[in-house]
Amino acid sequence: MIEIRPLTAHADFREALRLQKEIWGFEDVELLPLRLFVVATKIGGQVLGAFDGQRMIGFCIAIPGLKSGAKSYLHSHMLGVLSEYRDAGVGRKLKLAQREEALARGIDLIEWTFDPLEIKNAYFNLERLGAIVRRYVPNQYGTTSSPLHGGLPTDRCIAEWWIASPRARAMVAGQPFQRNPVETRVAIPADIAAIRSKDPKRAGETQQKASEELRAAFDRGLAVIGFERSQQAGTYLLGKWESN
Repeated sequence: MIEIRPLTAHADFREALRLQKEIWGFEDVELLPLRLFVVATKIGGQVLGAFDGQRMIGFCIAIPGLKSGAKSYLHSHMLGVLSEYRDAGVGRKLKLAQREEALARGIDLIEWTFDPLEIKNAYFNLERLGAIVRRYVPNQYGTTSSPLHGGLPTDRCIAEWWIASPRARAMVAGQPFQRNPVETRVAIPADIAAIRSKDPKRAGETQQKASEELRAAFDRGLAVIGFERSQQAGTYLLGKWESN
């Protein structure tokens, strides 16, 4: 059984730092420092760990945010799971624990960023959790040392997870949800991971094309409201967002 529990001890925070290195291959300068984990627990954030017995196998950290109009939310800054535990539902357990804790405090929005070229993450965020996307940020973190980023600009989509919405309630429960009609699509090749490692030029061109198409759709007032997967591509589905 995988257990999710809050992290409060410095020893647990140090283990989360070690997992950052193992999961992403970051250099020390790019690691989230221990003091950020401490601060997050003191100012209304979330620091959760996933454990297999006594072994920490994943973690997530969120910090409180404030939008114009005094709208509070949580920014889920990092979530990672050891490679041997991927596809075992650990990431989902961590996100659902985030949602449950936030709802208990009256928070209705959790946001995070994700790489638009990561098809598996996109499907999880949009179809398993019920998040939407309305914003695209080019090269948000600059070029990093992580081999997972392949030397590409760190372009990011911003996931908005309205955790009390009918969309989120239905999708986390595995129930059907009737979304608005799809008005446009943006496709990513299904083999983008191989393209990244073998053909960086083509990967960069794919990233640029997706950036232009998604940003143009957002400028028209559309949102990513779904995601489809096939043997050929992962496809962002864009249409009008049914507001809460």
